[in-house]
Amino acid sequence: MNPSQNQKIEDLKQLETEYTKEWFDYWLEYSSLNDWQFWIVLLLLIVPLITLYSFIDKRKALLIGFYGYNVHVFFTYIDALGANNAYWFYPYKVFPLLASNFTLDASLVPISYMFIFQWTLNYKKNYYFYMTFLSAAFAFIFKPLMSTLNLFELDKGANYLHLFVGYIIVGLVSKWVTNLFVYFQNKVQKKY
Repeated sequence: MNPSQNQKIEDLKQLETEYTKEWFDYWLEYSSLNDWQFWIVLLLLIVPLITLYSFIDKRKALLIGFYGYNVHVFFTYIDALGANNAYWFYPYKVFPLLASNFTLDASLVPISYMFIFQWTLNYKKNYYFYMTFLSAAFAFIFKPLMSTLNLFELDKGANYLHLFVGYIIVGLVSKWVTNLFVYFQNKVQKKY
């Protein structure tokens, strides 16, 4: 590396360190155990996990879990992209040092999609219809409610329709990736 590149990397590391410290300081002052918003966000993390443990179809847990992991990964990417570019913002977090919103990325959204996936599998319903309905509920009901409670903010021209498109993309890509791996598995099993 040349000296100017080394300096730029050092500057970026310093900014990262300062950014992390600022988030932690903000969290301690405005978003920690003393604030009711923290407890709402914590409930949005824990309740879906308990519900999943209680109601997942254990016969199909691997398939549903793989699908849910896809939702988690793709939603985290989209959510981080929007949050890192200030299209939206989460003022309250359970864990101050994690990017974007861990509660929604790791629990509420993936688990909600997992239950839709499970339900459409078990009752042979149209996944795309119900996934679209869930995406609309998240984008046009849940996120505006979060905004009303000051748990979520849109900025830079982003709107709920943009969120809806993001939720649809996550639902589609997650299903298609899952279908691809199921296809690979079925193809191999037919050989044996």
